[in-house]
Amino acid sequence: MPFKTLLLSLLAVALISGNAAAQAPIVIKFSHVVASDTPKGKAAERFKELAEKNTKGRVRVELYPNSTLYKDKEEMEALQLGAVQMLAPSLAKFSPLGVKEFEVFDLPYIFPFKDVLYQVTEGPIGKSLMKKLEPKGITGLAFWDNGFKIMSANRPLHTPADFKGLKMRIQSSKVLDAQMRALGANPQVLAFSEVYQALQAGVVDGTENPPSNMYTQKMHEVQKYLTVSNHGYLGYAVIVNKKFWDGLPGDIRSQLEAAMKAATSYANAIADQENGRALDAIRKSGKTTIYELTPQEKAEWRKALLPVQTEMEGRIGKELIMSIRQLSTGAK
Repeated sequence: MPFKTLLLSLLAVALISGNAAAQAPIVIKFSHVVASDTPKGKAAERFKELAEKNTKGRVRVELYPNSTLYKDKEEMEALQLGAVQMLAPSLAKFSPLGVKEFEVFDLPYIFPFKDVLYQVTEGPIGKSLMKKLEPKGITGLAFWDNGFKIMSANRPLHTPADFKGLKMRIQSSKVLDAQMRALGANPQVLAFSEVYQALQAGVVDGTENPPSNMYTQKMHEVQKYLTVSNHGYLGYAVIVNKKFWDGLPGDIRSQLEAAMKAATSYANAIADQENGRALDAIRKSGKTTIYELTPQEKAEWRKALLPVQTEMEGRIGKELIMSIRQLSTGAK
């Protein structure tokens, strides 16, 4: 082959390779610890669909549900190191980073109604909390709802006295630790992916979670009793590696923000629906007895747990807690 022809061929190959590289999609690895058929799992699927559609394939979202890539304790460090680009951890996960204010979401009975919750997550308080993540190399994009929690154990849980001596699994949270101790239980910190086996083996006696998480992880199969207590809230913050996010082209970032906004609306709309379906499915399974608290029993639970709010003022911030209480006072 003549040298000129060879040179032209090499230039053509280089040009094609360069164009291919330029057109290679931006990959977002999105890791989370729950099943794909939970509210969070479905919202992640919706975000993937909309992100790839909005960017016309310039972005590819790879989903890693059910702790397939990283477990609870590993995923935050992986995000900060850039090993993954996006997470949706539960709000209790931010305290170990030094942002203890996020533990306000763990306080028992802090949100009497969903409208109070949304005033927090969609208003100035939520924006202020997200800003506190930036010095940690994290950008907060949205809050995703997963609903109110129920309690489970292998004995009936009707009053606080029924918790005495039980080993109850919790997320790593000083608030949740104080909550279980206020009920007379012994809190045990375990990764979400380990809870089913721990319940099955009797390492722990019970746990708390929204019904959708209980059902999709089959926890009801190894728990004889569930109490619909709605004593606490579980939500998520969708976060990204700040360096990665800031480095995106402006138009891509705008398109992803639009996809996240739509996915967030979807997530919040389906949370109650999915939890209702999960409770029905648990009831129909016949493996677990579901108990609804009487008004008098609810009053006993509140009496036992409300002092945790005051106890945690020094840790979380009295002003923050009081600002949410004020919203609650004005809620209908």
